[in-house]
Amino acid sequence: MRIKPLAVVFIVFVVGIISGAIVNETLQNGTKERTAPPSSIVIPALTEAVSASGASTTGQETLQQVVPQAVTLPNFSDVAEQTVRAVTNISSRQVVRQRSPFDNDRFFQYFFGDVPGMSGYREQPSLGSGVIVAADGYILTNAHVVGRNSRGVTVTLSDEREFDAALVGRDESTDIALLRIDATDLPTVAWGDSSQLRIAQWVLAVGNPFQLGQTVTLGIVSAVGRDNLGVARYEDFIQTDAAINPGNSGGALINEHGELIGINTAIYSDSGGYQGVGFAVPSNLARRIMDELVTHGEVRRGSLGWVDVRGLTPSLAQEVDAPNTLGVVVWQIHQNSSAARAGIEPGDVIHSINGQPVDDVASFGRLISDAEIGSSVTVEILRYGQPIELQVLVERARPPQR
Repeated sequence: MRIKPLAVVFIVFVVGIISGAIVNETLQNGTKERTAPPSSIVIPALTEAVSASGASTTGQETLQQVVPQAVTLPNFSDVAEQTVRAVTNISSRQVVRQRSPFDNDRFFQYFFGDVPGMSGYREQPSLGSGVIVAADGYILTNAHVVGRNSRGVTVTLSDEREFDAALVGRDESTDIALLRIDATDLPTVAWGDSSQLRIAQWVLAVGNPFQLGQTVTLGIVSAVGRDNLGVARYEDFIQTDAAINPGNSGGALINEHGELIGINTAIYSDSGGYQGVGFAVPSNLARRIMDELVTHGEVRRGSLGWVDVRGLTPSLAQEVDAPNTLGVVVWQIHQNSSAARAGIEPGDVIHSINGQPVDDVASFGRLISDAEIGSSVTVEILRYGQPIELQVLVERARPPQR
């Protein structure tokens, strides 16, 4: 039986239509499996945040539904309102030496000596902030706000009342000072535990920058345990990007619960103003300094006697057979020091004190300063590559020379 040419063309046409429909359906199904419409895209991190809040996070959630709930910032209005009432303005009159431009000119000094009016002493105002930490009038601030030779300190409260403040004590090593005013029932800030701080945690900086009155700025904890900054002898700072400017010194660093976790102290700046790097004394350290000043009128610190230690460099570590650069090497030591009497020698590498690692010179100083006076500490050293444990008596450190 012969098929006519027209019939053949018709059969090929029908088969082509059917094949095209099958291929098109297959391609569409594959595309559906690989992609989803933009309106149904869900970001995993945002979905997780919404799930924590109890919202639905099925595949039906749209990006527009997820984003607003996930990135909403916390509201600190109540915390700020409570805190600003306990932050004060502090002004003091410090006596400073006014230097003559010819003080270092030996020729001028030989013939003319000190010319009246060109050198001597003058009063210089100092402005800063303070934090009320006790309802009966105790106020924490920075030592540099009060000054060493202050002739009067005035505290202005948030309600504009002014008081003459008595200096309970100041500690230049940590840049902390404690004042007291004759007042009761004052608003206070609750103490927080600075050891629980975490990187990127929200914080508020409260103070009086540029004499503007109570000012609140928001930021995060950028780092903890900052040292070797040259700000103070004893350094263990919280770093924050909350705006801190001149006048904020002595103000409060507050966590999201309204607790005091630091005393704002310094900024790193090339311009003298805020550049996103500020430092605060941790609240646990400030509280310990306060207790010492209230009880003893000064801060007593531990010491192992005169011991000169230096940080390890790769070349120095190789010389003393240390496996790495962690620890400090004893450079010089006084023979009558408690460290020498316990057996520590020049060239020893100190690795830990009472089980706490000694990372560098700053951490060594902190661990010894914080040790209880009259107690014995276990000092782990490395001598010619061999580990040794020694018991060293903690003596009372001499006050720093002024």
